[in-house]
Amino acid sequence: MGLPHATAMVVGTILGASIFVQPAEIGRFVPSATGMMAVWVFAGLLTLCGALVCAELAAVYPHTGGMYIFLKELFSPAIGFLWGWAMFWSVHSGIIAALSVIFARYVGYFVLLDDTGIRLVAITGIFLLSAVNYVGVRAGSTVQLLLTAAKLLAIAVIILFFFALGTPSPKPLPMATPPAAQPGLRDFALALTAGLFSFGGWHMVTYAAGETRDARRTIPRALLVGTLLVTACYLALNAAYLHVLPLDDMIHSVRVAADAAERVPGSTGAAFISALVILSTLGALTGIILAGPRVYYAMAQDGLAFRWLGSIHPRYQTPHRAILLQAAWSAVLVATDSYRNLFTRVIYTEWLFFALLAIGVLLLRRRPGFQSTLPAWTYPLVPLLFIASSLLIVSNQVLANLRGSALGLLLVGLGLPVYFVWARARRGAVHASR
Repeated sequence: MGLPHATAMVVGTILGASIFVQPAEIGRFVPSATGMMAVWVFAGLLTLCGALVCAELAAVYPHTGGMYIFLKELFSPAIGFLWGWAMFWSVHSGIIAALSVIFARYVGYFVLLDDTGIRLVAITGIFLLSAVNYVGVRAGSTVQLLLTAAKLLAIAVIILFFFALGTPSPKPLPMATPPAAQPGLRDFALALTAGLFSFGGWHMVTYAAGETRDARRTIPRALLVGTLLVTACYLALNAAYLHVLPLDDMIHSVRVAADAAERVPGSTGAAFISALVILSTLGALTGIILAGPRVYYAMAQDGLAFRWLGSIHPRYQTPHRAILLQAAWSAVLVATDSYRNLFTRVIYTEWLFFALLAIGVLLLRRRPGFQSTLPAWTYPLVPLLFIASSLLIVSNQVLANLRGSALGLLLVGLGLPVYFVWARARRGAVHASR
């Protein structure tokens, strides 16, 4: 992959289907236009901080495996293994499952689907896009580039469409809401969790660093350009939604974009929006499905996963078995879990590890002779801000859902004894071969 393909992967992976659903989730916690836009701005800033952290690490460790490599090299193989473990069982597969459900919901605009039908369509989408990535990184990244370009153009058209032709929604009457009922810091943090899910995936381009030309320069540039472009798109889209859709309708919508379009020319506009969401989801899922197996491949190469996961297809040169296993488990999650459970579990698990990445950058800067690739003003402000924000997001989500969070963290913790068993077996195999 070159810079255009890598940037398309960043934009295409982040700019998926959740922006057409998550505004309603955010509005439930901060039911005001100002509050919602503040959440999107803050989520974009946090994502940019994370992208800067990841860009620094990608320049130092430009190898296939991304965060797994970063955590392994900065801390220990055990921490790297826990990330890969969490990725497969919850984080990465959960993102694939959640986005595929959104994809199926919008397919349901054209074809009547019950809950079972939505799950079947979602699972079919997972396997079809896995097949595309099975036949080569070039095929997957080219599909990603084309889909990303198409959806950016379509999003620009939608924004103009809403502002030029849409009738402004009536302004809500002033409400004498008691101060105690106003959203507080905890509500804002929960809304931020929902917003950050829409920015998820910014780090995934690092997973394919070994298949990227001049990765030390290409990946940091792709991260920065891609994150800024997506943030601008999100702010413009939310402003367009709020222009035509009453806030209360927006909060209670399961298909925000389609409902907003129905306020302009009617069903034709909603059909166009639904088609865009389907296109957007396919683009995001392509990049996400491409990224994950590179981590499982790297773990297998290190002897920390089944050796057959490190197998490369003789013709397509892809980690084909890891791709198939990822598709199978993501399909299981679609069949057994709800959309909200999927995205909330992804966020608090993922951001625990993001905090470790920022701590790793602080440690890296202390090494003698280290040459940073980032502007001087970013240090130590950006890593410290990112660490504090990550821990706030995680703790707030845990307090909001103690039982669900405990189960999710228990799942991550179970990876530690598995790691020690695997590491011991690997050492035994090395000694036996001598």
